[in-house]
Amino acid sequence: MVAHFTPDKPVVSADWLKSHLTAPDVRMLDCTYFMPGSPQTGRQAYDAHHIPGARFFDIDDVADTTVNLPHMLPPPEKFSSRVRRLGLGDGHRVICYDQNGFLASARVWWMFRIMGHADVAVLDGGFEAWRTAGGEVEDLPPHFVADRHFTVRPRRDIVRTLDQVQHALETGSAQVVDARSAPRFRGEVEEPRPGLRKGHMPGAISVPFGDLLANGAFKPEADLRAVFEKAGVDLSKPITNTCGSGVTAAILTLAQSLLGHDDAAVYDGSWSEWGLPNSGGGVETG
Repeated sequence: MVAHFTPDKPVVSADWLKSHLTAPDVRMLDCTYFMPGSPQTGRQAYDAHHIPGARFFDIDDVADTTVNLPHMLPPPEKFSSRVRRLGLGDGHRVICYDQNGFLASARVWWMFRIMGHADVAVLDGGFEAWRTAGGEVEDLPPHFVADRHFTVRPRRDIVRTLDQVQHALETGSAQVVDARSAPRFRGEVEEPRPGLRKGHMPGAISVPFGDLLANGAFKPEADLRAVFEKAGVDLSKPITNTCGSGVTAAILTLAQSLLGHDDAAVYDGSWSEWGLPNSGGGVETG
């Protein structure tokens, strides 16, 4: 567990959050998300219980809904509008957590960084770690003042498009690391979203995001580094992370940031785009 919230440590512990819960500049976001077909939604989980004062961040709402791909990055003005409605603004330290492991909290951490808000971290172990540490919960919406000023300074260096990923694979200019499970990477099982091809991008490296976790929290940093190295990922060279829809790829990005590789990118469309029959992206199996 990481004990302190510093610019070079993008993860905080439940004990840290307990001691800073009422700090005037700390704002918590419940980013709970469940994969398609799950029996409940993130909003339902949040309404049932959440960390006191937490606002709910819906990655399917704070998204570009003009494209036919799931939870793509929204335009900067939409992101700013949505987070202002949540009472978030300049000068706030944003703590993201999830009631489903790391699933979407890492994605929201990455989104804030894309929009130029660097003062953001993720609760290691999420809601379960909070409960284990004896943290209180509530089921009422928090009271807050909305429409604070939030300055967006978009970064394009940590997000990639399909064309950019194709170029990286063709030229070797960046390693492409796939966070999906090994059976999905090898094309042994159907994709959860219908209509997508099975397999992986030619030249991609498989690092299932679950290999980075133990009991719902990140493994020690030495173990994280060993997972990447065993898979053949060079943490000193450019990295683009991908997954099914740009969510669990951010878990890899968060782990890499924890290890000092702070400029890894995420392929936003991920397999939801690449796996389309007419995407133009090549596919390998095995």
